Amino acid sequence: MNDFDDVLEAVGPRLRRLRQERGTTLTDLATSTGISISTLSRLESGQRRPTLELLLPLARAHQVQLDELVDAPPTGDPRIHAKPIKRHHGAVAIPLSRRPGGLQAFKQIAPPGWPGSEVNQQTHEGYDWVYVLSGQLRLVLDDQDFILKEGEVAEFDTRVPHWFGNPGPEPVEMLCLFGPQGERLHVRARSR
Repeated sequence: MNDFDDVLEAVGPRLRRLRQERGTTLTDLATSTGISISTLSRLESGQRRPTLELLLPLARAHQVQLDELVDAPPTGDPRIHAKPIKRHHGAVAIPLSRRPGGLQAFKQIAPPGWPGSEVNQQTHEGYDWVYVLSGQLRLVLDDQDFILKEGEVAEFDTRVPHWFGNPGPEPVEMLCLFGPQGERLHVRARSR
């Protein structure tokens, strides 16, 4: 197998990961791209070879650049061309990093009242770090309830039941770092 085959073989798992990260079903993706569910399923499982005709609408649907789908080699341009990702209930996430796996950085913006009044705590593998840039963020962490304001930060193991919401009258903007279990943010400061 050569490098070209390796690149093509990695496209399917990358497509599946992007779809799952966005909470999109194969049916939703088929509707938005015009590609059949069976073709999408075969692409994700590696049973169908990706073509430009299939990858272009998928890149558009996932709101990523085509080179992100195929993991194109770097061009020497260090800038990240962030494409906002629309989340549920009007929230928007802007990716600030491109490295697959490991720590992922996002700027998130959530409208007032997001995501609704019902607290629905969830758990998953990983570690979260959240810094509030503006507005207010409500964090319910197991049986503790916090209101984080501008300049405040929270860090926690996501295996602890948790929920986020915006209780304020204005949008909340936050920087978020999400990492796999055990990969935490390491803050180092020089003592005076």
